Amino acid sequence: MVEFELKILDYIKDVFGSAFLDKIVPIITSLGYNGIIWIALAVILLFFRKTRPLALSIAISLSLGFIFGNLIIKNLVARIRPYEYRNEITLLVAKLKDYSFPSGHTLAAFEAATCVFIRYKKLGILALAFAAAIAFTRLYLYVHFLSDVLAGAILGVIIAIIASAIVNRIYKKSNIIKNKNLID
Repeated sequence: MVEFELKILDYIKDVFGSAFLDKIVPIITSLGYNGIIWIALAVILLFFRKTRPLALSIAISLSLGFIFGNLIIKNLVARIRPYEYRNEITLLVAKLKDYSFPSGHTLAAFEAATCVFIRYKKLGILALAFAAAIAFTRLYLYVHFLSDVLAGAILGVIIAIIASAIVNRIYKKSNIIKNKNLID
């Protein structure tokens, strides 16, 4: 399985490798470091009543993803990164200190993008396209296997759906309480 996935990464390098992408891909991937872009988005959205449920969905998603994806699954699976198998690969980013499976960048990107999609379809499509771009960068940079990225995307979507359902339930309950107080 590892050899097959390494061939996929080699294919991506052969087909898409270019001086332009070598410059732009590290910039795109850096937006996903520590989920900072998604955390910033959630914080900004918290300031507006209309987008507060989305902000909470993103925050809950990122928290759950960090716990389950980065702290639990990564350490249970303990999969080494693809570049560890290929000494001849010249990395465009610094070597990473954690494990490969699942892709944390992809996980966070798909959590946030799915939360956006659930609440705002048109913006969500753009967010999902951006999440896919981040996922692609992880393959291009040779820091994740395809299965790492797919697992991150799938787990991200699942966690986002759960987080959005939690927020919907909280808001539904709070509206029932508000409406009940108005009746009394």
